Amino acid sequence: MAHLSDVEARVLDAVDDRWAVGLLRELVAVPSVGGTAAESEVQHRVGDVLGTLGCAVDRWPIDLAEAAAAPDAPGQEVQRTEAWGCVGTSAAAEGGVPALVLSGHTDVVPAGDRDRWPGDPFDPRVEGGAVHGRGACDMKAGLVAALAALAAVRTAGVRLARPLAVHAVVGEEDGGLGAWATLRRGHAGDLCVIPEPTAGAVVTANAGALTFRLEVTGHAAHAAHRDRGVSAVELFAVVHAGLREFEAERQAGADPRFGAARYPYGISIGRVRAGDWASSVPDLLVADGRYGVRIGEPVEGARAALEERLAAICAADPWLADHPVRVTWTGGAFASGTLPAGHPLLPAVRGAVTDAGGTPPPERAIPAGSDLRLYAAAGIPTLHYGPGDLHLAHGPLERVPVDELVTAARALALLTLRTCGVA
Repeated sequence: MAHLSDVEARVLDAVDDRWAVGLLRELVAVPSVGGTAAESEVQHRVGDVLGTLGCAVDRWPIDLAEAAAAPDAPGQEVQRTEAWGCVGTSAAAEGGVPALVLSGHTDVVPAGDRDRWPGDPFDPRVEGGAVHGRGACDMKAGLVAALAALAAVRTAGVRLARPLAVHAVVGEEDGGLGAWATLRRGHAGDLCVIPEPTAGAVVTANAGALTFRLEVTGHAAHAAHRDRGVSAVELFAVVHAGLREFEAERQAGADPRFGAARYPYGISIGRVRAGDWASSVPDLLVADGRYGVRIGEPVEGARAALEERLAAICAADPWLADHPVRVTWTGGAFASGTLPAGHPLLPAVRGAVTDAGGTPPPERAIPAGSDLRLYAAAGIPTLHYGPGDLHLAHGPLERVPVDELVTAARALALLTLRTCGVA
């Protein structure tokens, strides 16, 4: 651990692990699945916490009609009747634009089959040195780490020279509505760290992700004479095999920051629906999937590449040549994003982690869409560093180690002092 200034040592001593764990359990207990009333509830709770930490809090209802019509909006995959933005900005001697933004999303994905969970996913418990529950890892622990860092600065009696801003956003899981609305409202900063779960690494780039729908048309017939029909299911097998070949081609030359990831730009079919009667040859199959966007690849270019490959697959099949697969682009649209090469934010975060007692973090990229690309597109250098492992997200074993939560809070506290300065 490097030599710390007296102020830095005082702030690290003020990081309260019990407070952080208690707040994390409180937030996990709010079942803030995207599109539900609890998604708004948790935003108001975070706003209350920011207020108690001495921040000026901006809470506003997001204009969903504007989000649906704006050409740069990221899209949504769930229905919402309301959504709230929430930003807390700390007091500072100089005021002005925040020197650092810590941005975390409060929405979570559905729990799925409750019987597969070892306990109630929204009744968080501490077991084996970890907090368990839906959203504990992805990413309420990261947001709590940011709040705990802010709390430590306040408890230590430190006044910052420039403001720190905490952005609590919704809709990250289905496109990035909250971050988009927050930036559109004018909340910005010189630098941004998103404390998504990074398994001890610093993530400086993310692949993009697009959702799509395929409609495969066959010809119905009685199942007793299936040779008189054309099965949409069997046609989809042809299409799927072609997409697998296309997927393999797109992995070539992937950014080395992805490490051992097999499919940094994967194509996954997540839902398939076909037929309406067991004794009929199915004449329609609808498949919904996710498609990875290469780092630096324009979204429109990625869409065109998939459309062209589907056209080639169809052209090679006698039936599909005359009845081509229809593709539509649905739901969220995640572009890729990256921290500019050589930017000093990377060594600053690495230094804060090691000085806070953590292991020196390697640099990585992730094959998942995130809000990083929205902040980067707004001209704000951004990276991920936070507690937990993304491999446990979205599953029934979701949890976050308490020691990782505390290390992240300590590192973010140091980073706050070093970027915002001390008055």
